[in-house]
Amino acid sequence: MTKRTRRLRALAGAALIALLGGCAHAAQMEPASAVPAATGSGTAAASLRLGYFANLTHSTPIAGLAEGFYRARLGSTKLSTVVFADGPDEMTALLSGQLDAAYVGPSSALSAYSASHGTGLEIVAGAETGGAELVVAPGIRTVADLRGKTLADPQLGNTQDIALRSWLLQQGIHTTLQGTGEVDVEPSGNPTTLSLLRTGRIAGAWVPEPWASRLVIDGGGHVLVDERTLWPQGRFATTVLVVRSDYLAAHPQTVRELIAGQIAANAWITANPARAEQVVEGRIAELSGVRLEPAVLSRAWSEQSVTNDPIASSLRTELQHAVAVGLSTSSTSISGIYDLSALDDALSAAGRPAAGADGLGTP
Repeated sequence: MTKRTRRLRALAGAALIALLGGCAHAAQMEPASAVPAATGSGTAAASLRLGYFANLTHSTPIAGLAEGFYRARLGSTKLSTVVFADGPDEMTALLSGQLDAAYVGPSSALSAYSASHGTGLEIVAGAETGGAELVVAPGIRTVADLRGKTLADPQLGNTQDIALRSWLLQQGIHTTLQGTGEVDVEPSGNPTTLSLLRTGRIAGAWVPEPWASRLVIDGGGHVLVDERTLWPQGRFATTVLVVRSDYLAAHPQTVRELIAGQIAANAWITANPARAEQVVEGRIAELSGVRLEPAVLSRAWSEQSVTNDPIASSLRTELQHAVAVGLSTSSTSISGIYDLSALDDALSAAGRPAAGADGLGTP
């Protein structure tokens, strides 16, 4: 396949995701950082543009950037970052060449991979697990109480949207992609969702942290579904690291350095949880303009954890869920969506077991 063909397919995929995701949210640019030297063979990329969210479920990049773990390993590569509000918009930016790498929910990564016919991106590492809940108003006690009500989630086609629609379907409650059905599903920005719950305009929302904890503590809601209870051993991919395919092919050493920065960041978070909690919350406050109350922060931090493992087996289930709710087709193939070679090399060098691709790795 020629580079021109790959590019055209990627642009076509971006258009499909833009249609799926709806209108774009404004992204916040951070200053580019020229970083000091780091060791490693191969030709370094001149720049790396990295996307992520201002959510606790993106604590890996937030801490890694704040504490300089990426800068320390990216050598002469100039790092710039863009903060997004949701996965579909972020993946549109990636496939259209505005980003080189991104932290994103697995469902959005899966949609982008499918839309680009398997040529747009690869998942190169995991980042977070847990940290997503269905929080509902006090009067909602059972699944039956949801019928005829409105629930919110961040955006049509994102990871929490598919989780919500799939769970409702498993309870015998049907929804439509237009937002109607036995339960209405309303895409909503997370700050707006809190206001909607407080004023009684929605019955609840399936959201990531720290918004789930804010709905509980600030919004007076309670948890109807902790998503961890729906997965084996409570483990599922919440956030993964993806790299644009052509960037990975051209700059494998830079991707290795990016992954090395992530591994160092996650090791630091694990070893220094109290300090990491404060660093991540402080940076989220700078990015979003909202400080978390201590009770919200404490609860939210305990609901999720960092990991380098992409928990590949959960992606197969994510695809099944997307098909079931009409956001993907049964013919969708995700074979080759993982390229874990750089991650496995780094884990091996650190004496840790390799991450598994569950048969979905690059040939």
